[in-house]
Amino acid sequence: MKRITHLLLIAVLATSPVLSIRAQDMVYSPSIGSPQLYMQGNQMAYPIIRLNTSDQMELQFDDLDGDVKSYYYTFQLCNEDWTPADVSEFDYLKGFSQIKIDDYQNSSIAVTRYTHYHAVLPDPNCIPTHSGNYVLKVFLDGDTSKLAFTRRFLVTNAKVSIQSQLLQPLDYNLAQTHQHITLKLNAMAINPSNALDQIKVDVVQNYRWDNVIRNLKPNFYVNNSLEYSNDGDINFEGGWEWRYLDLRSLRFQSDRIASANYGKTGTDVLLKPDGDRSALAYSFYGDYNGGFALASTDQIQNVNTQGDYANVLFSFAPKDKTPFPDKDVYVLGRFTGEGENDSTRMVFNPDNGRYERRFLMKMGVYNYAYVTLDKTDPDARPSFAFTEGNHVETENDYMILVYYRAPGARADELVGIAKFNSRTGK
Repeated sequence: MKRITHLLLIAVLATSPVLSIRAQDMVYSPSIGSPQLYMQGNQMAYPIIRLNTSDQMELQFDDLDGDVKSYYYTFQLCNEDWTPADVSEFDYLKGFSQIKIDDYQNSSIAVTRYTHYHAVLPDPNCIPTHSGNYVLKVFLDGDTSKLAFTRRFLVTNAKVSIQSQLLQPLDYNLAQTHQHITLKLNAMAINPSNALDQIKVDVVQNYRWDNVIRNLKPNFYVNNSLEYSNDGDINFEGGWEWRYLDLRSLRFQSDRIASANYGKTGTDVLLKPDGDRSALAYSFYGDYNGGFALASTDQIQNVNTQGDYANVLFSFAPKDKTPFPDKDVYVLGRFTGEGENDSTRMVFNPDNGRYERRFLMKMGVYNYAYVTLDKTDPDARPSFAFTEGNHVETENDYMILVYYRAPGARADELVGIAKFNSRTGK
């Protein structure tokens, strides 16, 4: 009887929508549409709040079942590597651990029926008291096992000053395709007893966590000053400017739309095939570095409750219409959660020689790109080399994160953050 009980427990855990070992931006419920977490009033602003300030974020999402449900949210503190911190929620939350989302409204005008939910975070009754990496978990009926989706955000407590510089790599093989970063830290404010073990540094490009360079170690350290200047340590693929899709109107088709089929229950949009850009010469144009924003050019008052959805088919045409023998292709963008998984992997269609993937998308403007991932190497990083091409001149946003683990502490603090743009330096 005990063995049967154990087997049942294992089966339940294996099928329950729980967070993976490392937290990700994931949608677990098929009824969730267009989940967003951003700085209040700015859909493009990555959610980063300062500890003990009035900074606020906005949470928005749709339930495509179109009925009213009891959604709640909570915060999970994570370590530098996004594994859950081994601390009680009482150690990092002030107030209640769960907050119900009471701001909702049924859609109108839109062909696709949905219920729109909105919240401003943090709620006065649930405030983070510890700096670090956090995961917002949205779930049903006050039951955290009924997880709907997750979104990452950062809480900072700036104690470490950061100086950074963008350089061209010295390595001849990377000089025209990659961007190299050096940085210096002044940790005098925390005065760590063992900086090499207690301080961790991560560098993030365009707020992507799928290719973050983690846990960097200094090559020079003296008197609380840490220098990271090895040429081979912090090199990112330059990529190219992100591809752009204008879905602000489903009636008037933008230049990227090949055709649209308007049905009684929804709209199917076929995008023009995207070609391989890896051999093309670089040219600059403005983009959102992978971001997206819900918006409409149609005569509607509120895109959140009146904006419609469309099933959008993306297609990427590899050279000679031949699939990559040892690589998978993924659609990348903040609207997908920016990760390489089953929900973003494209499928090769031998009938037309293209990789294809369909997404349900709300009216708005979107950036996206294609990346490949080596099937044979479990440690491989996603690459633009075979789809977009890499250029040292590409405009990218960078974020440097400094974490500190105090003696005897069980969680990492986020004690330093610096952001800059590769083109402007600001």
